[in-house]
Amino acid sequence: MVDFQSRDRKRTEDETAEESDASTGGESETADEDGEGSHDHDHDHGHGHVPDSVGVAVVTVSSSRSLDDDPSGDAIQSILEDAGHEIVTREVLRDDYDGVQSAVDALAGRGDVDAIVTTGGTGVTPDDVTVEAVEPLFDKSLPGFGELFRRKSVEEIGTRVVATRATAGVVDGVLTVCLPGSENAARLGADEILTAELPHLVGLATRGNE
Repeated sequence: MVDFQSRDRKRTEDETAEESDASTGGESETADEDGEGSHDHDHDHGHGHVPDSVGVAVVTVSSSRSLDDDPSGDAIQSILEDAGHEIVTREVLRDDYDGVQSAVDALAGRGDVDAIVTTGGTGVTPDDVTVEAVEPLFDKSLPGFGELFRRKSVEEIGTRVVATRATAGVVDGVLTVCLPGSENAARLGADEILTAELPHLVGLATRGNE
């Protein structure tokens, strides 16, 4: 069935657009100082609310660490708190697929958690299961995070970066980042990437839940 009402509405919108173009000389872009049109290069980032502070859960995945001996988790907490964010919980989990997956899933369901940052279990040994456990939970993957992390890591570890499987994605509207277990790697990810992008990414990830 032809929707005449929709067709009439479209015609009205087209006529309005033509009148607008006529009044502006047909230019649809904002002119910059050189008279050229300016373009928005923010790609698909949108314009969601960007929070000043976010609630972060820090999860260390290690069968040998504890909360009293967790330099990587300590580094992430210190860096993010200095950036104005709140660490709402710290956990240390064994290298266990089901345990890691259940913990991340539960944290994503908490109302006070805006982002989850794990450290450890991203290598290639048989007991490194963090990536395998977390990736199935992703509603959306953020491959650019791992790409950027590895690019920044090259200066420190050279070609060994090929064994680094840092990754990130969104789990039920919650930004989830998986960093390697070394303290240097945790500091690099938190200081050189998350401090700059955490509020922006959290704002985008939660837009659908507002």
